[in-house]
Order: sequence, then structure tokens, then C-alpha cells
Amino acid sequence: MCGINGLYYFTQRTTDVNIIIKKMAEKMIHRGPDSDGFYTDKRVALGFRRLSIIDIEGANQPLYSENGKIKLLCNGEIYNFKELRQKLIKKGHVFSTKGDAETIIHLYEEYGKDLVHHLRGMFAFILYDSDKEEFLVSRDFFGIKPLYYYVDEEKFACSSELKSLLEIIPSRELDEESLAYYLTFQYVPFEKTMVKNILKLLPGHLMIVNKDGIQIERYFKPRFNPVAKSKEEYKAEIKEILYDSVSLHMQSDVPIGCFLSSGIDSTAIACLMSKFRRINTFSVGFEGPNNECVYSSQTAQFLNSIHHKWVIKEEEYFNSIPDFIHYIDEPVADPSAIALYLVSKLAATKVKVVLSGEGADELFAGYGIYQEPLALKRFEILPDSLKKWLNKIIKPLPDFYGKNYLLRGTTPLSHRFLGNAKIFTDEVKDILLNKKLVYKRPFEIVKNIYEDYKDLDPVKQMQIIDIYTWLPGDILTKGDKMSMANSLELRVPFLDIEVFKVASQIPTEYSITPTQTKAILREALASLVPDFIINRKKLGFPVPIAKFLRDQQGQEVLKTIKLSGIGKYINLNYIENLFKLHQRGKADYGRKLWTIYILALWYKMYIKNNNINDTQHIHLFKESTKSAKI
Repeated sequence: MCGINGLYYFTQRTTDVNIIIKKMAEKMIHRGPDSDGFYTDKRVALGFRRLSIIDIEGANQPLYSENGKIKLLCNGEIYNFKELRQKLIKKGHVFSTKGDAETIIHLYEEYGKDLVHHLRGMFAFILYDSDKEEFLVSRDFFGIKPLYYYVDEEKFACSSELKSLLEIIPSRELDEESLAYYLTFQYVPFEKTMVKNILKLLPGHLMIVNKDGIQIERYFKPRFNPVAKSKEEYKAEIKEILYDSVSLHMQSDVPIGCFLSSGIDSTAIACLMSKFRRINTFSVGFEGPNNECVYSSQTAQFLNSIHHKWVIKEEEYFNSIPDFIHYIDEPVADPSAIALYLVSKLAATKVKVVLSGEGADELFAGYGIYQEPLALKRFEILPDSLKKWLNKIIKPLPDFYGKNYLLRGTTPLSHRFLGNAKIFTDEVKDILLNKKLVYKRPFEIVKNIYEDYKDLDPVKQMQIIDIYTWLPGDILTKGDKMSMANSLELRVPFLDIEVFKVASQIPTEYSITPTQTKAILREALASLVPDFIINRKKLGFPVPIAKFLRDQQGQEVLKTIKLSGIGKYINLNYIENLFKLHQRGKADYGRKLWTIYILALWYKMYIKNNNINDTQHIHLFKESTKSAKI
């Protein structure tokens, strides 16, 4: 696990890039505190920060081919590297390290850009072929590892972190179109970021960069293709592939542990890991009726794991926010992200690698909202024209019991489901001050995805929407950034390409019932996961944001928003009114207010550059793990 940076000049460069590439690397020292590495020539510069996990002594980067003509930087882990290594050795390839990343160089020599189809892992890499004077840049299937890029007439630049690219862009400007999308999704979806002209390489894509410019290609497109098999067959396949995935994800030359919540996903990973060895488990929670630590402690006792927990106080939560904003790169208004930062801080005191349960909900249909199509099934008999007419009649009526149900039932899925987060929708036009701003309305953003997957049933369509939006934009972004903020490698066995191949074939009726989500997964794991977890309803991570914003802290949050400078873009009178209604208990606007608060803090730090200096941040980073409560 590392941080990577690359510069490619379309014409022979005239500037000394050594200082630039080193500054870019310094911005992400938290991603790789163990060592660094650099390469420059007349056209390119490569910079690397390393967190040593496999072949600690030998696999420093950049890595080179035998003849030195191919150079590689890779962030991530290739889990099938041992199998690939043996095949490549039989073909005559000579390896100089025992690490996983070197397989990418030899696969490139064999297959060119098609090498990505041989990989099983999480990765973002930059490969430089000096004979062709060409970059091959790629990102993994689901977007577990990040890759940002910037391009102008002179150069192409890419990095694991947006903050590194701020070193080379001419000016810091907020992208107003992205702001409109952020207000709805609580993150910026797809390829754009909140900083104008800095983009993301999408999951399952690669790019070729040479003197003629850049070319982006898609190499992986997620598809669900249900196959008729018995439940018993699927249960056996699920257990087998998860066992295989977890065993591969446990490859490490450093201590390894597991995040443990109250849900089935992380519990399943911990149970499978415990089949191999006694493990360290890590949990955080908040005081109250839904304290995650209560349930995770029960599971830890069941597993006989070495358990570490932290019940987070409100003060600790808010004191962590400045560091969260620094490390997150993009504004992500998910309150659980800060809890993830703190559990990563806790874990980093004991291990260097953790496994976690991200991705299970998207692949195996685990969100409660996925049950909605079953609840609305009776509306399927109505003609679309009648549903449209009924919706138009019902919408202006005063509220009555069942009105929301009728509105949902008469609204097409493609006009009611955007993914797991939907903060502001039609209100965006009331919040933005720039009334001339041209942007797509929320449901227009996902229109092409619905059209592309119109052959799937509604539940599968919802899963696909989340795989394209929620998973990379929120779940994996916070997972990568918050773990790497603490120099901790986060691995996600459910998001293994071979696990996806099994999950993609499961018929919807096996996964979703009127009373249960992830039904087939629960059945498959019933003999492995304790009874008090197996059928527990999914709660998400219960951060008491609504409560936090109703006490004195809420006034401080409002003050911060007003002083941040986002009043240049946002109607602060509208937001202040929401605060008043929320604090009086007239409505719960906690998530909406939190979305604006995170935006305000991010804007102040990333656009106005009102930030503590790097030296202070490095000091905080080094000291942070010492204060974790175990």
C-alpha cells in the first residue's frame, strides 16, 4: 500500500521536476511513511511513498524490468501474484523481488494493456514504457484504490491524492457543477471532483498517455447475469469463494487484523480469518442504545479474538474533524467516515493491515431500500400512463397516511432511486446562488446507467446504481483515505473479482425477501457466524449527528459555515432556517446540515488554503496513534 505520483510532458520538458515530484510525494507521507523512491528523465517523473507490507526489504519502487526500459509504481495489492509469478517464470521471466507488484511488469511484457484482465486485487498503477515513451495508467475493477489526474497543454499529472495535484495546478477553483451534485449525493460522483480541472480515473478504466495526448478505455463493466441453480449450490459457492478470498487477503509480512462492527459483513470476515489464526479485532461506537461496541464485544468473545474498542465521545469526534478534512481530499459528508478514521487510528497501534466487510451490501443486496420493489409490486399491474396521472393528482394533496407510499408506487425507479444517499434534490436550485449554472438534475446523472441496464429487475438495477455511485464515491473513498491517514492498509475481501462473479449470478429472489436482505449470504454463513448476528437488521453505522447538532455544538457548526466563505455559492439564509427548525426539534435536518458543514470546512482548507502547515500536519500524524484509546 502506497502513494504514487506521475508527471508526463507532451513535449520534452524544460523545467526541473525533481523538486515538484518530491513535494507531491511529501503531501502523502501518511500513505507511505516507510520509504520513498523517484525516477525522472527528459519526459517523465515518478514519485513514490511506501507502506511496506510484502517483501519488506526488497520490493521498493519504482520497479524496473530486466532491461530497465519499463518502470512501475503501484498502489495496492495483487492477491493472485504467487500464481501469476509461477506462470510467468515458466514463460521465461526473471523476477528481482518477492513482492506482488512486479508481476504487473512481466504481465505487460506478455499482454500489453490487457494485463489488467489477469489481475485479482486492488490497485492503481502507473507503468512507463520508455521505448514507446508512454504511460499506462489503470485503476481496479471497483475503485478500491484512488487515482486523480490533471491535464493541460504542457503535461499530464496523476496521483493517489488530490492534495498532491494542488502542487501543480495553476489555481484552486471550486467546480460549481460538482457542487450541485455534491449537495444531492453527499460526495461528487463519477469522474469530476470539487476542484476544477482535477478529475478521477473511473473504476475499471485504464488510460494511455503519450506525446499525442491521453486515451481512456474501459476494461471492466459490472454485469448481473442470474443463473438458475439451487440455493444449496449457491450457498456452497459463496462459502468456498469467500474462504478463498479471505485466505488470499491475509497474505502479509506484517501484523494483520480486522474491523468488527455489529453487522454480518465484518463478522463474516472475522470468522473466516479466525479459521487461520487468532486475530486482533477493532471496534468503535457511541454511547446510547445502538452502541456498536456492545455487539462487537459479544462477537469478539465468541471468536476469542484480541479485541480493542473505543467508545467515542462527542468532543473526540469533533476534535478529529480538522484531520478528517485534511486527509479526505474530497468533501464526503458521511458522518461514519470520522468514526472510520478513529477506528483506523486505534487499529494502527497494533497492526499494519486490516480486513473489512465493505462491498457485501452492493454485491449481495444488503440495503433495506432494496426491499422497496417488493413492497411496490402491486403497482406493476397499472399502465405507466395511469401511474403518471395518479402521481400528478396525489402530489399536491395535503399529507395523509399512505401518501408517500402512493407517490413511490407511481414513480418509476429511475426517478426515485439515486443510490444510498439522497440529501438535497429539488432544493439544490434554492440553495445555489448561481441561478445561471448549467448542470444536470440528479436523476439525469444516472439516466444512462438505467438505460444501459434496463434488462435487469429493479433490485439489480439498484445494486448497479450503487456500484457506480455510492460504492466508489462514498464507501471506498472514506475507506481508503481514513485508513491511509493512519498508515493502515484496508483490504476488502467481498470486493474480489472472483467473489463478484459468484454474486453476479445469484437470482434476486434468493437475496431479497419481504423480511430479509442478503438472504442467501446469511444462509450460506449460518454455520459460521453467531446466531445473535446472523439475522440482525442492518443499521448502518449509527452516528448521532442529529443530536450533536441540537446542542451547543450546533451553534458552533452554524458559525463555522457562515465564516467559511461558501456564502459565495450557497444561500446561507436557507441553511440558517434549516438550523433553526432542526434545533427547535421541528424536523430532522441533521444530514443536510452536516453536508453543508463538511463542504464549508473543506472549502476553507482546500480552496481558500486556510490550512495548518505541512510540518504541523506531519507532527500530528506521527503523534495521532499514540492517543488512541484501547
